[in-house]
Amino acid sequence: MKERLCSKATCAREAVATLTFDYGDRMAALGPLGENDHPHAHDLCAQHTDRLSVPAGWVVIRHETMRF
Repeated sequence: MKERLCSKATCAREAVATLTFDYGDRMAALGPLGENDHPHAHDLCAQHTDRLSVPAGWVVIRHETMRF
């Protein structure tokens, strides 16, 4: 599998998690790195995964098995 990099601008670290959004429910879901690169998902490195913040009123769902 080809190494995927963090989606954040100017970050060159390896991605370890995938972030998706459900705008209707104001929810962000963060889970293990997806098998495929998807145009509507954002791959994040460990540092940006730990720093994740969402708009006020949104909920973040983190996959239970994620440990960095």
